[in-house]
Amino acid sequence: MDQDWQGVLRGANLRVTAGRLAVLGELAEHPHSGVGELAAAVRARTGSASTQAVYDMLAALHEARIIRRVEPAGRPPRYELQTGDNHHHLLCRSCGAMHDVACAVGHSPCLSPSNDLGFVVDEAEVIYWGLCAQCNEPDERNT
Repeated sequence: MDQDWQGVLRGANLRVTAGRLAVLGELAEHPHSGVGELAAAVRARTGSASTQAVYDMLAALHEARIIRRVEPAGRPPRYELQTGDNHHHLLCRSCGAMHDVACAVGHSPCLSPSNDLGFVVDEAEVIYWGLCAQCNEPDERNT
């Protein structure tokens, strides 16, 4: 699916830059990318970009709600384009593979706290941790 990234950026009152277009294009092809992968991709697509510039682009895109930042405990953040649907993630403890999974149960925000303490909850972020199918396979060399 071709996305009009220039229109998306303009609609969010953000300047259209080669770096931002590169970040969005890379996330369209490789969801759940980290800063390192995104910085390398931006450099490959544009010729140059500092890691700090990529952090700045990601912050602006996240603040404009164009991208989502997923922050697994003890791991660097990852980024994706899929926003606003309150989906969750599966994360392999061994290889780090991350996959989207639909909302757990019920309507958004899927999880309701036992006591909301007066908060108006509009989102729940859930990461299911475990081993992916590939990492969970017995090692044939050791049997």
